[in-house]
Amino acid sequence: MLFMVIERFEGNDMVPIYRRMGEKGRQLPEGLTYVDSWIEANFSRCFQLMECADARLLQEWVLGWRGTGASFEIVPVAPSRETRAVVEPFLGEG
Repeated sequence: MLFMVIERFEGNDMVPIYRRMGEKGRQLPEGLTYVDSWIEANFSRCFQLMECADARLLQEWVLGWRGTGASFEIVPVAPSRETRAVVEPFLGEG
């Protein structure tokens, strides 16, 4: 399953997070896969696409980033092409 992780940087300061990543890496538990990420232009948020079969792995990962000034919102998402397949049978209605 895919998850969009919205990471907010305290004070729009991403430097502590990048330092930590340089020292310890992404700290992903086995079974949690980093897909890609995008940083907002003002450095206030990072949007990370992650994949795993068990949401508890995301909880474990978030706990590993305590004390860095980051907070996390985790949103389950589905690719548009897969959603289109679900919606397709309803397109002829109405």
